[in-house]
Amino acid sequence: MIDHRLGEEHEALRDSVRTFARKEVAPVIGDYYEREAFPYPLVRTMGAMGLFGLPIAEEHGGMGGDYFALCLALEELARIDSSLAITLEAGVSLGAMPIARFGNDEQRRTWLPKLCTAEVLGAFGLTEPGGGSDAGATRTTAVLDGDQWVLNGSKAFITNSGTDITGFVTATAVTGSKPDGGKEISTIIVPSGTPGFHVAPKYSKVGWNASDTHELSFDDCRVPAANLLGERGRGYAQFLSILSEGRIAIAALGTGLAQGCVDECLRYAGEREAFGHRIGEYQAIRFKIADMELRANNARLAYYDAASRMLRGEPFRKQAALAKLTSSDAAMDNARDATQIFGGYGFMNETPVGRFYRDAKILEIGEGTSEVQRMLIARELGL
Repeated sequence: MIDHRLGEEHEALRDSVRTFARKEVAPVIGDYYEREAFPYPLVRTMGAMGLFGLPIAEEHGGMGGDYFALCLALEELARIDSSLAITLEAGVSLGAMPIARFGNDEQRRTWLPKLCTAEVLGAFGLTEPGGGSDAGATRTTAVLDGDQWVLNGSKAFITNSGTDITGFVTATAVTGSKPDGGKEISTIIVPSGTPGFHVAPKYSKVGWNASDTHELSFDDCRVPAANLLGERGRGYAQFLSILSEGRIAIAALGTGLAQGCVDECLRYAGEREAFGHRIGEYQAIRFKIADMELRANNARLAYYDAASRMLRGEPFRKQAALAKLTSSDAAMDNARDATQIFGGYGFMNETPVGRFYRDAKILEIGEGTSEVQRMLIARELGL
């Protein structure tokens, strides 16, 4: 019989992150958001809690947990704020996991202990200005010159790439040609501060305003040949596997945002009065909130299913795409309905639902657009 109840460890983790999010994040995150400032104190606390090392082995400084534990933490954070949640998601699934999955012993010893405590953050350099969803259209190049790689090119929309604690970016680059004439794409670790590695000023974004996002460029940037991550020519395949896992994490984040909208509307519906009654007494509001809870619940079941398949070692690509698509739709729909329930107050950035509305849209774009998810689902169905 299917049992979606959490075990004691997962339950304890969820409760601790929920308490942290409500007591420490909720009172201050609005100020960071409005100032478009990176919340270093909160990130340090999350590092001390072990959240950045949840799915990393203890021998590398992590908590020795599983990927589902990370998803639970992301859902609870996103119920309060998505900027902090995406900082954790990118720091772990896009920053640490490539090193843990594909790094050699020296790379793991060098980076993982620092990544697990958030002493440093890693960034994931895949997307390029002219590529977008077409990750195979990589134009950044890396030429082996003696015992060094020489990189030239640029990356766009890279999370955690320009903070004071960013330690490196793992960048995909064309390192040659395959026998069939196609691109040989490899992954190379580029430490922050390397000459020729430039971080542009942060973007002015619609949402996720307390997270860090930049365009990057490489201008004859030289790094040791030993900075190759994994096998030469396997960079594209490596990042595709990382993205499949990351979609489950983003689905958890989207579920959290969708549930956060429900939380806020339940509170508001019990306080706000109109025409002599609390608005929660009106059927129109009740039905709208019921639909919001339905979406959040469906999104949660979808990412639970994808995560459980991944942890059992079963194929999960289709389920990850289903979860990501379901949760991003739920987040967008719930943010819109929550804003409508709040009325004019929902259009104010000082309210959580105002931030939810601004944060929800990127979930239909980042880590694979909704169109890409539909393409993947159809392909897995044999179409």
